[in-house]
Amino acid sequence: MIQIKTIEEYHLAYQKSKNNPNEFWEEIASEFVWKSKWTQVMEYDFLKGHSVWFKDAQLNITENCIDRHLAHNGTKIAIVWEPNNPSESGISLTYNELSLKVNQAAAILKKNGVKKGDRVCLYMGMIPELSIAMLACARIGAIHSVIFGGFSAQSIADRLIDAQASVIITCDGAFRGDKVIPLKSVVDDALNTYQLIDKVIVVARTHTPVSMIKGRDIWWKDELQELEKEGILFVEPEPMDAEDPLFILYTSGSTGKPKGVVHSSAGYMVWAHYTFVNVFQYESQYKHFCTADIGWITGHSYIVYGPLSAGATTVIFEGVPTWPDAGRLWDVVDKYQIDILYTAPTAIRTLMGAGLSFFSDKNLNSLKILGSVGEPINEEAWHWLDTHIGKGRCPIVDTWWQTETGGILISNLAGVTPSKPSFATIPLPGIFPILLDENGHEITEANITGHLYIKQSWPGIIRTTYNNHHRCVEAYFSTHKGYYFTGDGSFRDENGNYRITGRVDDVLNVSGHRIGTAELENAINSHAGVIESAVVAFPHAIKGQGIYAFVVVEDSQFTQEHSPLDIVATVSRLIGPIAKPDKIQIVKALPKTRSGKIMRRILRKIAEGELDSIGDTSTLLDPKVVEEIIQNVV
Repeated sequence: MIQIKTIEEYHLAYQKSKNNPNEFWEEIASEFVWKSKWTQVMEYDFLKGHSVWFKDAQLNITENCIDRHLAHNGTKIAIVWEPNNPSESGISLTYNELSLKVNQAAAILKKNGVKKGDRVCLYMGMIPELSIAMLACARIGAIHSVIFGGFSAQSIADRLIDAQASVIITCDGAFRGDKVIPLKSVVDDALNTYQLIDKVIVVARTHTPVSMIKGRDIWWKDELQELEKEGILFVEPEPMDAEDPLFILYTSGSTGKPKGVVHSSAGYMVWAHYTFVNVFQYESQYKHFCTADIGWITGHSYIVYGPLSAGATTVIFEGVPTWPDAGRLWDVVDKYQIDILYTAPTAIRTLMGAGLSFFSDKNLNSLKILGSVGEPINEEAWHWLDTHIGKGRCPIVDTWWQTETGGILISNLAGVTPSKPSFATIPLPGIFPILLDENGHEITEANITGHLYIKQSWPGIIRTTYNNHHRCVEAYFSTHKGYYFTGDGSFRDENGNYRITGRVDDVLNVSGHRIGTAELENAINSHAGVIESAVVAFPHAIKGQGIYAFVVVEDSQFTQEHSPLDIVATVSRLIGPIAKPDKIQIVKALPKTRSGKIMRRILRKIAEGELDSIGDTSTLLDPKVVEEIIQNVV
């Protein structure tokens, strides 16, 4: 495990990654188990959106996340599962037990016709079987695509269609706080649209009544019983080329259709591992608790692949931080003596609002490192976390990265490099950021804001968007040729610390979840009676960004009292509850230029309450539209 332990070592590693990247990454990659070694460490061409790492090498990621730990750490706890209801007993799986379960799940998939290269979608709750299913797919070379359990049937169908999946694994239902989410019935609705699924494998969790279609739907437990009769305990790991896809994860873009981000087998593994052990300064005795959902990239990289590749103990939490009360997160920390807590600013701000009483009787002394992910953390939340949870003794890592980057790109290293409240701080070795202005000119001055780009490839970079590489190039590599465009703005201080200022493209960041404005507007516009809409972000005390929708409707079909609720229901149905607008304003018209372009800049200022800085409206087709919107602002 190659780990930076001092600020001097960081500077040496950073310079080596810049001056001699081949040697730098060869040394890091050499600690893993490879079936055959690479002929070339890296090649990339950002003009074509092309990156190749560890060319011609072969491996299987499950050998590195499981098998290689068995000889010396087989009895070590790999996964701790804390259920939604605190009165229910949790589960701990050793690496030996995890190995058996992953091999059995791999055998189930093979028995049901899944082979290398097939796409398997996972629509499940936060239970151990989700991570087991991911690893089982990886073991036989199938490409997994996890769909967050809050998405609607239509959103699932869209992803199944794009991936052309053959199998979906789901649960009868999922627990989420005081709610039971009927996952299987949502899948059934999705399969009315997409009918090319061969098998639906169902894990029993909530014992919610479900429809089981003969020949298509099978129970996970029944398949396991058959395997046990047959005595199948091991499945040979499929040799995977370094650039073979490991998984597809869908993320919202600036167009209406979600993008299927593809990550590779080797580069992703190396990057997830390297960032995990360095950013969190992982030690072998640490218990790591990432509160994210595995349906998002954070869960992929820092609940499953990063920690398991390092032989760590990783915690999977089925519940929510505020149920049955706002002390639940701290109960989990004390119960398992957590060393590393990695959570989202949204969760921190929610718990701040609940008051100090919910952890006054908690110990929290096991905590050594705290982390923030998903969106920039504001100073108030940073200091609250530092004072009340870390008690002034736990380094806080404020991590910046994206679905497309595979792992953390900019962050302080816990206790090694300096932190600065509200700043992600400095890039990891191998990451070379640059700020450009809107014309593509480099900004070299300090204490200034620009658009954040990355100069060179790194092992965990997106390889393509599934079955549509042109879209990948257009989204990430075409804004200014030769650079990866993050879509974020950033401020850089005199010491080279970066503070992410938010999206500069048409993507909202709500509670750390990226939601495309076009996808959201398409959902709103699909409602009967809606003529057109425009969606912008506004500051939200808990979620960071809220969703403000300006909607033009047919007067004959709508009333101000009822239409917002109807629109919310439509968005929930087509995308999912996570995309529900926080504010909906029914307007007579949207501010447009004479060419018909909606001026979202003006709407954003109105939503943010910055009415004094709207600017000149004389060039609009009808400037009076803005006055009417302001008069009726929600």
